[in-house]
Amino acid sequence: MIDKHWESAEAAVADIRDGASLAVGGFGLSGNPIALIEALLAQGTTGLSVVSNNCGVDDWGLGVLLGARRIRKMTSSYVGENKEFERQFLSGELELELTPQGTLAEKLRAGGSGIAAFYTQTGVGTQVAEGGLPRRYNPDGTIAVASAPKDVRTFEVDGAPREFVLEEAITTDFALVHAARGDRHGNLVFNKAARNFNPLAAMAGRVCIAQVEQLMEPGELDPDGIHLPGVFVHRVVEVGTDIPKRIERRTVAVEGA
Repeated sequence: MIDKHWESAEAAVADIRDGASLAVGGFGLSGNPIALIEALLAQGTTGLSVVSNNCGVDDWGLGVLLGARRIRKMTSSYVGENKEFERQFLSGELELELTPQGTLAEKLRAGGSGIAAFYTQTGVGTQVAEGGLPRRYNPDGTIAVASAPKDVRTFEVDGAPREFVLEEAITTDFALVHAARGDRHGNLVFNKAARNFNPLAAMAGRVCIAQVEQLMEPGELDPDGIHLPGVFVHRVVEVGTDIPKRIERRTVAVEGA
Protein backbone atom coordinates (compact mmCIF):
# COMPACT_ATOMS: atom_id res chain seq x y z
CA MET A 1 0.00 0.00 0.00
CA ILE A 2 1.13 3.56 -0.68
CA ASP A 3 2.21 5.71 2.28
CA LYS A 4 0.29 8.95 1.69
CA HIS A 5 1.66 10.85 4.68
CA TRP A 6 3.16 14.28 3.95
CA GLU A 7 5.29 16.13 6.47
CA SER A 8 3.61 19.53 6.27
CA ALA A 9 0.55 21.36 5.02
CA GLU A 10 2.86 23.68 3.06
CA ALA A 11 4.35 20.79 1.10
CA ALA A 12 0.97 19.15 0.53
CA VAL A 13 -0.56 22.23 -1.15
CA ALA A 14 2.58 23.44 -2.96
CA ASP A 15 1.38 22.31 -6.41
CA ILE A 16 -1.99 24.06 -6.19
CA ARG A 17 -1.45 26.73 -8.84
CA ASP A 18 -3.23 29.96 -9.74
CA GLY A 19 -6.66 29.35 -11.26
CA ALA A 20 -7.12 25.89 -9.74
CA SER A 21 -10.54 24.58 -8.70
CA LEU A 22 -11.02 23.32 -5.13
CA ALA A 23 -13.68 21.36 -3.27
CA VAL A 24 -13.38 22.32 0.40
CA GLY A 25 -15.02 20.54 3.32
CA GLY A 26 -16.80 22.18 6.20
CA PHE A 27 -20.29 23.10 7.35
CA GLY A 28 -20.26 26.60 8.75
CA LEU A 29 -16.92 26.51 10.56
CA SER A 30 -17.23 22.87 11.60
CA GLY A 31 -14.70 20.67 9.84
CA ASN A 32 -12.83 23.48 8.08
CA PRO A 33 -9.36 22.36 6.89
CA ILE A 34 -7.85 25.54 8.33
CA ALA A 35 -4.19 24.42 8.27
CA LEU A 36 -4.41 23.68 4.55
CA ILE A 37 -6.28 26.93 3.88
CA GLU A 38 -3.66 28.96 5.74
CA ALA A 39 -0.84 27.19 3.90
CA LEU A 40 -2.52 28.02 0.61
CA LEU A 41 -2.90 31.64 1.72
CA ALA A 42 0.79 31.86 2.66
CA GLN A 43 2.01 30.58 -0.71
CA GLY A 44 0.03 33.24 -2.57
CA THR A 45 -2.14 31.10 -4.85
CA THR A 46 -4.87 33.21 -6.47
CA GLY A 47 -7.71 33.10 -9.01
CA LEU A 48 -9.24 30.10 -7.24
CA SER A 49 -12.63 28.59 -8.07
CA VAL A 50 -13.94 27.09 -4.83
CA VAL A 51 -16.82 24.70 -4.19
CA SER A 52 -17.89 24.62 -0.55
CA ASN A 53 -21.09 24.77 1.46
CA ASN A 54 -20.16 28.29 2.58
CA CYS A 55 -17.19 30.65 2.63
CA GLY A 56 -16.39 30.75 6.32
CA VAL A 57 -16.49 34.09 8.14
CA ASP A 58 -14.47 37.24 7.61
CA ASP A 59 -11.43 36.05 9.58
CA TRP A 60 -11.69 32.27 9.53
CA GLY A 61 -12.00 29.34 7.17
CA LEU A 62 -12.25 30.21 3.50
CA GLY A 63 -12.92 33.79 4.58
CA VAL A 64 -9.17 34.37 4.94
CA LEU A 65 -8.62 33.51 1.26
CA LEU A 66 -11.59 35.64 0.27
CA GLY A 67 -10.33 38.60 2.28
CA ALA A 68 -6.97 38.37 0.51
CA ARG A 69 -8.74 38.43 -2.89
CA ARG A 70 -7.57 34.92 -3.77
CA ILE A 71 -10.98 33.53 -4.76
CA ARG A 72 -12.44 34.27 -8.20
CA LYS A 73 -15.62 32.18 -7.95
CA MET A 74 -17.60 30.44 -5.21
CA THR A 75 -20.10 27.62 -5.67
CA SER A 76 -22.03 27.52 -2.39
CA SER A 77 -25.42 26.97 -0.80
CA TYR A 78 -25.13 29.50 2.06
CA VAL A 79 -23.26 32.80 2.16
CA GLY A 80 -24.90 34.70 5.02
CA GLU A 81 -22.11 34.94 7.62
CA ASN A 82 -19.48 36.85 5.67
CA LYS A 83 -19.72 40.63 5.14
CA GLU A 84 -16.71 40.71 2.81
CA PHE A 85 -18.36 38.03 0.68
CA GLU A 86 -21.44 40.23 0.35
CA ARG A 87 -19.36 43.27 -0.54
CA GLN A 88 -17.27 41.48 -3.19
CA PHE A 89 -20.30 39.82 -4.78
CA LEU A 90 -22.44 42.96 -4.97
CA SER A 91 -19.54 45.05 -6.29
CA GLY A 92 -18.81 42.59 -9.11
CA GLU A 93 -15.49 41.33 -7.72
CA LEU A 94 -16.69 37.79 -7.05
CA GLU A 95 -18.72 35.28 -9.06
CA LEU A 96 -21.24 33.16 -7.17
CA GLU A 97 -23.06 30.03 -8.27
CA LEU A 98 -25.71 29.65 -5.58
CA THR A 99 -26.86 26.03 -5.34
CA PRO A 100 -29.43 24.35 -3.05
CA GLN A 101 -27.62 22.55 -0.25
CA GLY A 102 -28.80 19.02 -0.95
CA THR A 103 -28.19 19.50 -4.66
CA LEU A 104 -24.64 20.71 -3.96
CA ALA A 105 -23.96 17.66 -1.82
CA GLU A 106 -25.24 15.33 -4.53
CA LYS A 107 -23.30 17.15 -7.27
CA LEU A 108 -20.07 16.51 -5.33
CA ARG A 109 -20.99 12.88 -4.58
CA ALA A 110 -21.94 12.27 -8.20
CA GLY A 111 -18.67 13.75 -9.40
CA GLY A 112 -16.72 11.44 -7.13
CA SER A 113 -18.79 8.45 -8.24
CA GLY A 114 -18.32 8.96 -11.97
CA ILE A 115 -21.92 10.09 -12.57
CA ALA A 116 -22.09 12.92 -15.10
CA ALA A 117 -25.48 14.38 -14.10
CA PHE A 118 -28.76 13.59 -12.38
CA TYR A 119 -32.36 14.79 -12.24
CA THR A 120 -33.85 16.24 -9.04
CA GLN A 121 -37.11 17.93 -8.08
CA THR A 122 -35.25 20.58 -6.09
CA GLY A 123 -35.43 23.92 -7.88
CA VAL A 124 -38.24 23.07 -10.28
CA GLY A 125 -40.37 26.16 -10.94
CA THR A 126 -37.70 28.55 -9.63
CA GLN A 127 -34.80 30.49 -11.12
CA VAL A 128 -32.59 27.52 -10.28
CA ALA A 129 -34.23 25.75 -13.23
CA GLU A 130 -35.48 28.70 -15.26
CA GLY A 131 -32.23 30.68 -15.17
CA GLY A 132 -31.65 34.34 -14.48
CA LEU A 133 -30.01 34.06 -11.06
CA PRO A 134 -27.25 36.70 -10.81
CA ARG A 135 -23.83 35.05 -10.83
CA ARG A 136 -21.75 38.18 -11.19
CA TYR A 137 -22.65 41.87 -11.06
CA ASN A 138 -21.18 44.86 -12.83
CA PRO A 139 -19.76 47.59 -10.57
CA ASP A 140 -22.87 49.69 -11.27
CA GLY A 141 -25.15 46.96 -9.89
CA THR A 142 -26.44 45.61 -13.18
CA ILE A 143 -26.14 41.89 -13.84
CA ALA A 144 -23.02 40.92 -15.77
CA VAL A 145 -23.53 37.13 -15.77
CA ALA A 146 -26.76 35.26 -15.03
CA SER A 147 -27.41 31.55 -14.68
CA ALA A 148 -28.58 29.70 -17.77
CA PRO A 149 -31.84 27.70 -17.99
CA LYS A 150 -31.50 24.02 -17.16
CA ASP A 151 -33.09 21.01 -18.80
CA VAL A 152 -36.42 20.08 -17.19
CA ARG A 153 -38.07 16.72 -17.94
CA THR A 154 -41.20 14.98 -16.77
CA PHE A 155 -40.96 11.51 -15.22
CA GLU A 156 -43.74 9.36 -13.83
CA VAL A 157 -43.30 8.81 -10.08
CA ASP A 158 -45.81 6.76 -8.08
CA GLY A 159 -48.19 6.87 -11.02
CA ALA A 160 -48.13 10.66 -11.40
CA PRO A 161 -46.09 12.90 -13.70
CA ARG A 162 -43.53 15.10 -11.97
CA GLU A 163 -40.99 17.58 -13.28
CA PHE A 164 -37.27 17.20 -12.56
CA VAL A 165 -34.36 19.52 -13.32
CA LEU A 166 -31.03 18.28 -14.66
CA GLU A 167 -28.01 19.04 -12.45
CA GLU A 168 -24.46 18.37 -13.60
CA ALA A 169 -21.91 16.72 -11.31
CA ILE A 170 -18.93 18.60 -9.88
CA THR A 171 -15.29 17.55 -10.02
CA THR A 172 -12.37 19.77 -9.06
CA ASP A 173 -8.60 19.83 -9.43
CA PHE A 174 -8.04 19.46 -5.68
CA ALA A 175 -10.01 18.79 -2.50
CA LEU A 176 -9.10 20.07 0.98
CA VAL A 177 -10.71 18.27 3.93
CA HIS A 178 -10.42 17.87 7.70
CA ALA A 179 -10.77 14.58 9.60
CA ALA A 180 -10.36 13.55 13.22
CA ARG A 181 -8.22 10.53 12.39
CA GLY A 182 -6.60 9.11 9.32
CA ASP A 183 -4.02 6.45 8.58
CA ARG A 184 -1.07 6.43 6.21
CA HIS A 185 -3.19 4.79 3.52
CA GLY A 186 -5.66 7.70 3.53
CA ASN A 187 -8.58 6.07 5.33
CA LEU A 188 -10.45 8.77 7.26
CA VAL A 189 -12.73 9.05 10.28
CA PHE A 190 -14.68 12.27 10.89
CA ASN A 191 -16.03 13.62 14.17
CA LYS A 192 -19.72 14.43 14.50
CA ALA A 193 -20.70 17.55 12.50
CA ALA A 194 -17.40 17.52 10.61
CA ARG A 195 -18.79 14.50 8.78
CA ASN A 196 -20.81 16.83 6.59
CA PHE A 197 -19.41 18.02 3.29
CA ASN A 198 -15.92 16.67 3.99
CA PRO A 199 -16.41 13.14 2.56
CA LEU A 200 -18.25 14.53 -0.47
CA ALA A 201 -15.62 17.19 -1.15
CA ALA A 202 -12.92 14.55 -0.85
CA MET A 203 -14.62 12.37 -3.45
CA ALA A 204 -14.95 15.22 -5.95
CA GLY A 205 -11.30 16.28 -5.97
CA ARG A 206 -8.94 14.66 -8.46
CA VAL A 207 -6.24 15.14 -5.81
CA CYS A 208 -7.56 15.03 -2.25
CA ILE A 209 -5.46 16.50 0.58
CA ALA A 210 -6.63 15.65 4.10
CA GLN A 211 -5.51 17.27 7.33
CA VAL A 212 -6.02 14.90 10.26
CA GLU A 213 -5.80 15.54 13.97
CA GLN A 214 -4.30 12.10 14.62
CA LEU A 215 -2.23 10.05 12.19
CA MET A 216 -2.74 6.34 12.72
CA GLU A 217 -0.70 3.41 11.54
CA PRO A 218 -2.24 0.95 9.06
CA GLY A 219 -4.54 -1.44 10.89
CA GLU A 220 -5.17 0.82 13.88
CA LEU A 221 -8.48 2.11 12.54
CA ASP A 222 -11.47 -0.23 12.85
CA PRO A 223 -12.25 -1.17 9.23
CA ASP A 224 -15.96 -1.11 10.03
CA GLY A 225 -15.70 2.44 11.42
CA ILE A 226 -13.98 4.12 8.47
CA HIS A 227 -16.12 6.91 7.00
CA LEU A 228 -14.12 7.49 3.81
CA PRO A 229 -11.85 4.86 2.25
CA GLY A 230 -8.32 5.81 1.27
CA VAL A 231 -9.00 5.29 -2.44
CA PHE A 232 -10.37 8.85 -2.47
CA VAL A 233 -7.44 10.39 -0.55
CA HIS A 234 -3.99 11.15 -1.96
CA ARG A 235 -2.17 13.12 0.76
CA VAL A 236 -2.49 13.09 4.55
CA VAL A 237 -1.06 15.77 6.88
CA GLU A 238 -1.13 15.48 10.67
CA VAL A 239 -2.06 18.79 12.34
CA GLY A 240 -2.53 17.72 15.97
CA THR A 241 -5.51 17.60 18.31
CA ASP A 242 -4.92 21.13 19.60
CA ILE A 243 -5.52 22.81 16.24
CA PRO A 244 -7.82 25.84 16.74
CA LYS A 245 -11.51 25.25 16.09
CA ARG A 246 -14.05 28.02 15.82
CA ILE A 247 -17.82 28.21 15.92
CA GLU A 248 -19.88 30.88 14.19
CA ARG A 249 -22.06 31.92 17.12
CA ARG A 250 -21.80 30.97 20.78
CA THR A 251 -25.16 30.65 22.52
CA VAL A 252 -25.29 30.21 26.29
CA ALA A 253 -28.09 30.04 28.79
CA VAL A 254 -28.38 32.53 31.64
CA GLU A 255 -27.88 30.73 34.96
CA GLY A 256 -31.14 30.44 36.86
CA ALA A 257 -33.25 31.59 33.93
